[in-house]
Amino acid sequence: MKFMKLGSKPDAFQADGNSIRYVASELETDIIINVGEVKFLLHKFPLLSKSNLLQRLVTKANEENIDEIPMVDFPGGPKAFEICAKFCYGMTVTLNAYNVVAARCASEYLEMTEDADRGNLIFKIEVFLNSSVFRSWKDSIIVLQTTKSLLPWSEDLKVVGRCIDSIASKTSVDPSNVNWSYTYNRKLAVTENILENGRKSLQKIQSVPKDWWVEDISELEIVLYKRVMVAVKAKGRMSGDVIGEALKAYVVRWLPDSIDAFVSDDYTWRNRSLVETVVWLLPSDKGVVCSCSFLLKLLKVAILVGASELLREELVKRISFQLDEASVNDLLIPSRYPKTTVYDVGLVQSIVDRFVMRDRCTRELDHVEKNEKATDDFVLESGSWLNVGKLIDGYLAVVASDPNLPLSSFVDLSHSIPESARPIHDGLYRAIDIYLKEHPNLSKIERKKICGLMNVKKLTMDASMHAAQNDRLPLRVVVQVLFFEQVRATAGALNAPQKVSRDNSRSTTNIEEDWERTGPEDYKSLKKQMSNMKIRDEECQKNGEKKNKSSKHRGSSVLLLRSRSRRIFDKWWVGRKGHGEHRSSETSRSSQSPISMNPGENKSSGSSSRHRRHSIS
Repeated sequence: MKFMKLGSKPDAFQADGNSIRYVASELETDIIINVGEVKFLLHKFPLLSKSNLLQRLVTKANEENIDEIPMVDFPGGPKAFEICAKFCYGMTVTLNAYNVVAARCASEYLEMTEDADRGNLIFKIEVFLNSSVFRSWKDSIIVLQTTKSLLPWSEDLKVVGRCIDSIASKTSVDPSNVNWSYTYNRKLAVTENILENGRKSLQKIQSVPKDWWVEDISELEIVLYKRVMVAVKAKGRMSGDVIGEALKAYVVRWLPDSIDAFVSDDYTWRNRSLVETVVWLLPSDKGVVCSCSFLLKLLKVAILVGASELLREELVKRISFQLDEASVNDLLIPSRYPKTTVYDVGLVQSIVDRFVMRDRCTRELDHVEKNEKATDDFVLESGSWLNVGKLIDGYLAVVASDPNLPLSSFVDLSHSIPESARPIHDGLYRAIDIYLKEHPNLSKIERKKICGLMNVKKLTMDASMHAAQNDRLPLRVVVQVLFFEQVRATAGALNAPQKVSRDNSRSTTNIEEDWERTGPEDYKSLKKQMSNMKIRDEECQKNGEKKNKSSKHRGSSVLLLRSRSRRIFDKWWVGRKGHGEHRSSETSRSSQSPISMNPGENKSSGSSSRHRRHSIS
């Protein structure tokens, strides 16, 4: 830290309690100056020779026979006045980044200019600011922090503006020339090297990353931080990625950890101001985006602190451009009154709708530019769609346990993504099973509607095995599962993909039509299908003697499905012969708990960001 010493005489100021300060001298004091609650017993001559203001005040006091001179609203208070008084007496005083602004404002108040005396205090402080303070990265930040308590003096004297310009200019310096950071808020980054004998050695990273400055300025109060970031962006030499990293570091530094702190009266205004400022500062450069997790965190805070609708709309718009990068935990946005659900499913629905709309517009634009026919399955962003499909299925599995979640919300969100985004329906089946478990009072029509979201042909073997024994599913869904697994098992045994493909297509049509049929048509359809499966079973047994057997796991699964299908069809036919008295019975399945189709899908990433931040090289 830079500092400057003024004067050479020893410090002779002494205190008498907390409210009186005087100069130890053989000469009797002849002037009393009140600054705040402190009385200064001083001598007129040294003060009047340096201050034009005191010259006028003393003259006026003599005319009115007043013993004490009050200093109203003195900038910096008694401490700043004492610095000025010591300078007038020629006593030793040390200026540094913490007190220089107060001394500058106080000297301006007292009019300690060159007109009163050559080499006066204002001149010396300005030399110190320009030659030392504003050339130092750390001192510039410290001085800027001290200006808040000295407004409007510090603003009128352009100390604030000069500090901001100094900081913004230094952030644009080539990182290879930076050597003043890492001693302020963090140490020089250290990496571990493993030697040949297995021992570890520590080696300093000599190269300075582009975002070396972001944590230092995160200590600034929100208003000053905003002005610094505006100046940094105005320089035009900082990339949007680094700007985004700086905003993220600031949010991590100042946002509270608990939800109670968000909504408390003491922090609501500050948090709302913080979110509004950060969103306003988000980089608008094309192709430059902040992480989706960071944007969703901002959206959660914006909702909790009651930010404006326009700000939330801007965040939703930005999030929709990169929804494929989000995680399930990121989407768990708490609902606010009057909504009754735990999480705001409607908000997630709007984000997904925007993502789909943006994708559709992109494809239409590509179609116009390339003059090619657009297709429903688009290849360039198939990976993004797969990520969104997994994301929505995982989100549905979480919100499905909410007893207040309407079936319509579940169905609409499931339908919001195209079929190509969900090549496997294991995640959707898991969400449906959880919803059925948590909502046992659904009607037959509602159970049929939610199960209609699932395509049993797109279930894996494990999911099909679980569904075949799931007593929460309607009986017809179980029949579908068993039938298609029977077809799959037969196809594998016969090793005839073309024939099975044709049979599978024809059988699929039969089963889907059977969903809508009732009465004798159901019986005829199932009887015909069972006959077909019986023929294929016999063919499978004949061909099985000539072919190698499948693995033990596959074989046991096929046997279980075959025996299970016999029991299901037998019970179905018995029910039909009994005049349909128990056609809705679904007690033929076990109550085994559902398997987890997507283990480890929900990973928390919010808390660890406070412990370590990776710099942008």
